[in-house]
Amino acid sequence: WCSDVDIYEFTMGATGKKVRGRYSYVYVFEDGEWKINHHHSSIMPEGIVTAEPITETEVRSLFDLWNDALATKDPEQVAKRYSKAGVLLPTVSDVPRTDYPGIVDYFTNFLKLEPQGEIESGNVIVGTNWAQDAGIYEFTMKAVLLPPVSDVPR
Repeated sequence: WCSDVDIYEFTMGATGKKVRGRYSYVYVFEDGEWKINHHHSSIMPEGIVTAEPITETEVRSLFDLWNDALATKDPEQVAKRYSKAGVLLPTVSDVPRTDYPGIVDYFTNFLKLEPQGEIESGNVIVGTNWAQDAGIYEFTMKAVLLPPVSDVPR
């Protein structure tokens, strides 16, 4: 057997960003030729892909993207603003929505009210590959006409 272990660098096609990786090959002589018995390749631990740092202003603008999605009245567009593991604790429902179909289901009805949100106050916290914007926002919604209540005989 023999082995080859080293570090390499490659360029990401979409961004041109250089990424360092490590590799190892273990070869065995089999059927008259050298063949790969084991192959490992991975990004260097210090080169794990992280998002570019985001500012508090950029975090707050993510609310605007969500609010713009509400304005489309398309529940799919709104649901696409949530991550794969997103959780929605809805405004006008006591049912937590923990997957894409559940989020779409909630917004299918909620968007009929034509909601638009405005942040009243909030606190932004930024970490590596995550950001939190927690606070209070207010919705303005289309007026909903309720059917008249008939008189009940006494």
